[in-house]
Parts: sequence; C-alpha cells; structure tokens
Amino acid sequence: MDLLNTLVDKGLRRELPTREEALAVLATSDDELLDVVTAAGKVRRQWFGRRVKLNYLVNLKSGLCPEDCSYCSQRLGSKAGILKYTWLKPDQASEAAAAGLAGGAKRVCLVASGRGPTDRDVDRVSDTIKAIKDQNEGVEVCACLGLLSDGQAERLREAGADAYNHNLNTSESTYGDITTTHTYADRVDTVQKAHAAGLSACSGLIAGMGESDEDLVDVVYSLRALDPDSVPVNFLIPVEGTPLAKEWNLTPQRCLRILAMVRFVCPDVEVRIAGGREVHLRTMQPLALHLANSIFLGDYLTTEGQAGKADLEMIADAGFEVEGTGQVTLPEHRVTAGTGGGCGSHAESGCGSHADTGCGSHEGGGCGPCGSAADEQAPAAARVPETARASEARTDLVAVRRRGAGTDLAPNA
Repeated sequence: MDLLNTLVDKGLRRELPTREEALAVLATSDDELLDVVTAAGKVRRQWFGRRVKLNYLVNLKSGLCPEDCSYCSQRLGSKAGILKYTWLKPDQASEAAAAGLAGGAKRVCLVASGRGPTDRDVDRVSDTIKAIKDQNEGVEVCACLGLLSDGQAERLREAGADAYNHNLNTSESTYGDITTTHTYADRVDTVQKAHAAGLSACSGLIAGMGESDEDLVDVVYSLRALDPDSVPVNFLIPVEGTPLAKEWNLTPQRCLRILAMVRFVCPDVEVRIAGGREVHLRTMQPLALHLANSIFLGDYLTTEGQAGKADLEMIADAGFEVEGTGQVTLPEHRVTAGTGGGCGSHAESGCGSHADTGCGSHEGGGCGPCGSAADEQAPAAARVPETARASEARTDLVAVRRRGAGTDLAPNA
C-alpha cells in the first residue's frame, strides 16, 4: 500500500505527513487495519524499541470543579456518583504513589480538579513532590493542576517536578462545543508556560466526543506544533451524569486507526494510551502496544481500569517489556536537543495554532484537565461519520473508582 510505505518512510525520517495522508489513515478499511498497525509499528520500534513506559495517576483532589467540561465527571453540575474529597496530605499522596511504583510505574502523575492552582495549592503540591522523590529514587513526577499563573511553573520545577500535563482535548474550531468556562488559547498559554519553565510538556487529546476525522487531524497537528514530549490519547469514557454519557462513537478498530495516525504525525514522541482503553479497545488492547509506547497502570482518576497485574501480563504476552527507571524514554536526538522535545522539530511542525490543556481532569483520562460545553448545547455527534458510530454502549465496562486515593481501600496497581 503506497500510502503506508510513504508514511513509514516519513516517520523514520521524522518528516511531517500531509493532512491528506493523516486523514487517509483514519479512512482505511477494516481489511487494511493490520497493515496500518504493522506500518505504524515500524515507526514505533524505530524510536522506542519494544519498551512500554508505565505511568500511575494519583487524584489529589476529586470532584467539585467549577469548570463545565462536557466529558468530565468532576465538572460543574456533574451528577456522576464519583468520589469527592479535598486535597490529600503529602504523606497520603506519597503512599498512593508508592503502590503504582511498586507495580512498575516509572512516572507518577499528580492531578487535581479545578480551574487552576492557587499559590497555596502550588505549595501543597510542591511538598507532595518532595515527599515522593525523597522516598523513591529515579521516579518522574508530572503535575496536572489546570491553568497556570505566572511563576507557578517555575515553582513546580524548583520543587522537583519533571513534567506538566495540560491537554488540548479537541480541535480549536470545536473547542467551544466542549467547554465554555475557559478557552483553547488558555490551554495553549499554560503549555507554553510549562515549556518556558523547563518542564517537560505533556499534552494530548480525547477521542470519541463526536468529533470528525478533520477535528482529530487538526488537534494532532496542533499538538505537533506545540511540541510536547508526550501525547496522551484518551478515549472518552461516557460516564452517567455527564453531558456526553450517550456518546458511544468508538470501535476498537477506530481507536487503533487514531493511535496509528498520532504515531505517524508524532513519530518520535511518547504516545500514551490513556483513559478508556479498556472500554473501547477491549480485547484488542495488545495491538495498541505496537502503536503507543506508554500506558497508565491500574485505575484512572474517577473510574477503574483493568487490574495492574493484567496490564503487566498483557505487556509480556505481547512481546514487550516494561521500561525501567534507568532507561531514557525519548530517543537520543530529542534528549540531546535540550528542548524537552516533542513530536518533531518546529521547522517541520506545519502551521496551525498552538493549543493547551485545561483545568480539572478527565474522569477516565490520562492526567489531563477538562473543558466542556453547556448541557443545552447541541451534541457534536452529528459530525461523526456513520461508519464510526458502530460501537454499542458498554456501560458494564464503566465502573466508578471506589478504591485507592481518597478511600481506605488498597489501590489497583
């Protein structure tokens, strides 16, 4: 298939595909799916071998967010029956993180719902970062606290944070359909603040909210221009009590095509399968490891993931290995560039506005803040091609988290 040969060649050279080529990946048929996975897998192995990086989420403050992100169970007015609690103390957060690290996680993602942190909140998180790093040599810590004010990124960096997450979530043109309490530009600004402070930028998307193929390509091209080190790909978990609870637009095959498209556009970046993989990829999760080089271990922010032991068994059975703390995630050319890197050099980025991630966190998502449309706004599902809207609602696979951080029960790790 000429398209796939071209995309492999470009991926091995870190060359940006055309928009038409990216759209063509999403338009491939089910008969071509294994060819698409094989082609993108060649690019993944070129830059990351067979290593899989494990990340672990700690929800520092759950629920009661003032933002109206449509996909999020922690949003303003959410009727979802999630855990609600205020800030964990540093020792509580460190204890929660230890479970994930014992399970093989290399990075801990500290997430808190809300529009953005106060200076006092930054102090709290700084104490937590120090507690985790004092007790765990070699651990990476990523903070995800929403929109940052001037100077806050620098303070987190001084406290020992390695990275900051703030997701774009969707295309700039449709962002207002998902969130009204902050803007796409707000998200861009926070990612740029993290970059400027020397933090590794982490910014990704949420698929399955009713977006078109063009929207998906737009947001991934904006991410490439933004140049993060890691791109989390969330698949919407339609939680009852949220405006998007009825949006079941994904099939396992579409999820794989989306991951392949992200890999081709961002060949040498850490592509992370985040929230929703168990719900939408289901038994095809192992195939996704040929496309992404990073996953979350265990549970998410407000929903449960599959057992941590099952994650480790899946990685081993698929012929991959867990990345150790002594191994460098990014390819050498990105590390030596000294920029923290992203999915390609700025010269190759193409045009398109930068984007940023928001405030609060995706309930099932990979440490990324939220943004959403008001309940009365028309759903975006009408934009989705009929062929992509074939997935039956699997509400049996959506379980609200009742263990781990904020509870007296042992976490899943």
